[in-house]
Amino acid sequence: MPKIVDHDERRLELVDATWRIIARLGIEGATMREIATEAGFANGALKPYFPTKDTLLTFAFSHVFNRTNERIAEVTAGKAGIAALRAFCVEVLPLDEERINEARIVIPFWQKAINDPGKAAIHRDSMEQWHAAILEYLAQARKSGDVSSAVDDSTVAGHLLNMLLGAQIAAALAPHGQADLGLAEQLEAFLALLTR
Repeated sequence: MPKIVDHDERRLELVDATWRIIARLGIEGATMREIATEAGFANGALKPYFPTKDTLLTFAFSHVFNRTNERIAEVTAGKAGIAALRAFCVEVLPLDEERINEARIVIPFWQKAINDPGKAAIHRDSMEQWHAAILEYLAQARKSGDVSSAVDDSTVAGHLLNMLLGAQIAAALAPHGQADLGLAEQLEAFLALLTR
């Protein structure tokens, strides 16, 4: 009897293998052959799931974003205002090896998005979703009196979002093994400026 294959599970296995290869060898080293070997599959076994490296990278970016959003939903459940904003940011910041590896997927995707309108749209939609969430948390914090900054919420949200994205670049480029870049302290300092 033929083995039943869970195609969604197989795609996620390939994405995990892609992350491991990129973490070790960089995006250029993440060839389809290397990814197949890392995942324990024959090279041709990837084609039905991802016909090209480009389709795999796009799926990997979407998976990073979705996985981050799942974590955000878990940690912000029942929270509002500054508490929700802090929890949101902590899940985006590359504070551990898993999230640093996620940054290593996102950065090559951004590079490709510069000249690819489809990928640029995926990134833009993702950032609009995060910007809206940050705005919601800021509005809650203003309503409760926790934020009194004279800077308007849209500007604050844009600043915070750029800080989070920049942190991903800093973590991905940090020397191997250097996980603590002071990002948690920088976030707390930013939030303190809003709540004074």
